[in-house]
Amino acid sequence: MSYNDIIKNKKFIYTLQSIDRLEQDRQFCKHGLSHLFDVARTAYIISLENNINIAKDIIYAAALLHDIGRAEEYEKGTSHSEAGAKIAACILNDCGYTDEEIKLITQAILFHREDSGKNSLGSIIYAADKLTRPCFACVAAKDCKWSSDKKNLTMRY
Repeated sequence: MSYNDIIKNKKFIYTLQSIDRLEQDRQFCKHGLSHLFDVARTAYIISLENNINIAKDIIYAAALLHDIGRAEEYEKGTSHSEAGAKIAACILNDCGYTDEEIKLITQAILFHREDSGKNSLGSIIYAADKLTRPCFACVAAKDCKWSSDKKNLTMRY
């Protein structure tokens, strides 16, 4: 099992292609592979800086899959966190992750939109997701629905 198995997984690739297609004309932040890897790398740095003992593979897996439910959200109105946790469980199972690892990662995906204030996997993904957004240089900033406290207005990583 490895996050390299995830990026080769057919369901992951297909779903990411669907997200790319559905976001083709989106003026706001997109949720493609570049964003997912930015979140993964930043989350891993956060874990190292804060001495949080979560394996790199688990952090990367959660980061790569945290927005995988976006296509379902766009097409059906389902919360992308809920849809993503279900899709991620299938992908993680296909990639050989244990039941315990799948539970940890899917819980992080379910709660990656909330800042729990704890050093949990979900809080690391939440922080990295926000810190990787270049709101300070966004051309759509004036139309963005994010509150100013969620926008990333500085460069940290």
